Amino acid sequence: MKHRIVHVLQKYLFNPPIKLVFAVGLAPPGYALLETIGRNSGKFRRTPVGNGRLGGQFWIVAEHGMKAGYVLNIERNPQVRLKLRDGFRARWHTGTAHLLSDDDPRERQRWLAGKVPGSAKNAAAVRLFGTQLLTVRIDLDD
Repeated sequence: MKHRIVHVLQKYLFNPPIKLVFAVGLAPPGYALLETIGRNSGKFRRTPVGNGRLGGQFWIVAEHGMKAGYVLNIERNPQVRLKLRDGFRARWHTGTAHLLSDDDPRERQRWLAGKVPGSAKNAAAVRLFGTQLLTVRIDLDD
């Protein structure tokens, strides 16, 4: 039940304004835009995620684990793009995503909070709204 409620809130209330800001070429602080390829449709799917970039890697703790649409898309096709903040603007980066079921997502959030400014707020929201946490690591190509 919690997953359904949070999914609807994210899809129709929280995510659209963030997607809109990215669409006009700006990048809100603390966010990135993850682009996967739909596992059934083959269309590009874009999901706002918390900024978890550390050098050549990008870390995400998926709050709904294997129930998250973007996680299922990654499972089918791990090639992704991330639109990341570059000054006030944003630019696309390609990478390969890895689902890390053996990783401790809560410990990963603590680790990220010490390395990525502002990620502690995102981690708190993920824990609040999350149902089945799962760590995702994206190895960036550039």
